[in-house]
Amino acid sequence: MSVSWASFKHLGPYRLLNVVNVGQTSLVWRACDEDRKQFFAIKTLQDEFLADREQVRFLRWEYTVGHSLDHPRIIRFYDQGTVRRLPYVVMEWFDGINMKQLCRQGLERFGHLAPKILIQATEAVSGMNEAGWVHRDIKPENFLVSKTGDVKLIDFALARRIPKGLARFFSPKTKIQGTRSYMSPEQIRGRHVDSRADLYSLACSLFELLVGRPPFTGASAHDLLIKHLKAAPPNVEAYNRNVTPEFSQLLRQALAKKPANRPASTQEFLKELRGIRVFRREMPPPEDYEAAPSDQEQSPDAGSG
Repeated sequence: MSVSWASFKHLGPYRLLNVVNVGQTSLVWRACDEDRKQFFAIKTLQDEFLADREQVRFLRWEYTVGHSLDHPRIIRFYDQGTVRRLPYVVMEWFDGINMKQLCRQGLERFGHLAPKILIQATEAVSGMNEAGWVHRDIKPENFLVSKTGDVKLIDFALARRIPKGLARFFSPKTKIQGTRSYMSPEQIRGRHVDSRADLYSLACSLFELLVGRPPFTGASAHDLLIKHLKAAPPNVEAYNRNVTPEFSQLLRQALAKKPANRPASTQEFLKELRGIRVFRREMPPPEDYEAAPSDQEQSPDAGSG
């Protein structure tokens, strides 16, 4: 007999409160540990994927990767388990929306926070790369952003260890995985990827944050991939005149087709980013903007993770 999450109200010490996000194959619940009076996010598979071995493997792998990471800009993984053969992982609760949702609000709503968001998103990817992992699916949907502009990186199902030494030259071709709008040329070709592939995807995401759309679009999936492989990277300054030439040039460099022509690592990109201005003129907050408390002070009682 099949089992559904609808029949559950508790998972061990965690009381399931409500679904806050529905992905392609997964659900994220807001849950509460009533003994500790603390909120958590619990990720499960949608009912129709509970018997899908590959999706179960992805969820377990995400926990393995996430649990190994300890960085203030990366969502924390605390526990995993199975109840009546239904797998789940327990994560830090973070009150925010994803960067894609933020982009849809328009830059005038969050432009005053954009430099902070750019820095923290880069810190997140840099932290993961420094820990020896390449994310392989960096995109706006995989950054959570709070009302104060704090950022957390999520979703590690496609992450892989960065090959070292001779392994860099003998890595076999890999299955093409990721999200087409943000995928690096080497990832499209199924080649070895390192932090510079994540940097390319990050640059696509930061471009979208400031412009409202990714740097490359296409009439078809094939057309889009060809543009990643061959089209010259656009100049963000041409779409947003408030962006400085220095930042625009740095972003173009990160979008170079060849990894060797990009900054050497996300850490190097972060170092350069910290030394320049993003905007010619600081953007004011919207008239109805009301500063939210910090993450440490804010109760996650009514947000999304």
